[in-house]
Amino acid sequence: MPTPPHSFDQLDYQILSALHRNARASAAEIARQTGANERTVRKRIENLLRLGVMRLTAILDPAHFGYVTAADIFLEVEPQHEEQVLKELMAMPMVTYVAFGQGTQEISIEARFKDNDELRKFIRHVLPALPGVTVSRYTLVPRILRNIDEWFPPPEDFLPTE
Repeated sequence: MPTPPHSFDQLDYQILSALHRNARASAAEIARQTGANERTVRKRIENLLRLGVMRLTAILDPAHFGYVTAADIFLEVEPQHEEQVLKELMAMPMVTYVAFGQGTQEISIEARFKDNDELRKFIRHVLPALPGVTVSRYTLVPRILRNIDEWFPPPEDFLPTE
């Protein structure tokens, strides 16, 4: 198993846990919770942000904006069109996730829609109009049980403070 590029300790775990629960928590509040110095907490947060370990952002719930239909869609993309297709997919507001799939020409996307008719138009007309794209399969996602914004590494990924 490859070694992670950075090692993290228990204070990092406590800081990340506090921010995971409440991204608006101040360094002073986290310092009180952890017993660490506020300046240390602030520097740790800055370092975690600089390293790209985390980013502080607002996570929106698509359902509150009427996007109640979600689908996982798998595409086959001809290699000569891959760059252009990726650029176009990334610019589409209904596409919430883009990744390379297992196959050499496969791209996996997740998209959100206000209704099934929008999904149908997207699958039958929008995607096939992209050069070199074939929709290989898709599935409706009636309910997401756990999303990426809920993921958190296990405690054993944080080394004890020495």
